[in-house]
Amino acid sequence: MRDRLLTGLVLAAIASFGAGCQVSDREPPRAAGDGASAERPDRARKAEQTRRASRRRLPRCAAEAINCRRASGRVLYVEAVDPDGDGDAHLVLASRQSITAPGLSIVDLKARLRPDRLPRPGDWVGASGPVFPGSRGQSQIEATRFRVQRR
Repeated sequence: MRDRLLTGLVLAAIASFGAGCQVSDREPPRAAGDGASAERPDRARKAEQTRRASRRRLPRCAAEAINCRRASGRVLYVEAVDPDGDGDAHLVLASRQSITAPGLSIVDLKARLRPDRLPRPGDWVGASGPVFPGSRGQSQIEATRFRVQRR
């Protein structure tokens, strides 16, 4: 378990360093006379941004929750089968909230919250819940609320 978790964290760290070197997915600007259609109006573009933002809204902590934190990010590593056999899964996220380590957050997803298909690397995940030490002393969110956006 420890070796798998450490391997996952190392891979996640490597992936997070590479994430800063991405190439833009924008198309190059076109010349005015090349027959290209005009860009979508501002209203349509803003509506699209609003839809994206609503899909990526972080789940809120319950009002009575103690030690509750929220984290979101892209899934880097999935531990689908927990060695202790209680049915939970662990997700390592590339996350600005940095719950576990700089740029990383681990989410402990209990069996009752597991979706039919676990998130895969590259999917966006948002979770909230209390932060407790994991089996190796790492800080991790024990998710009480969970959202997934498939890639």
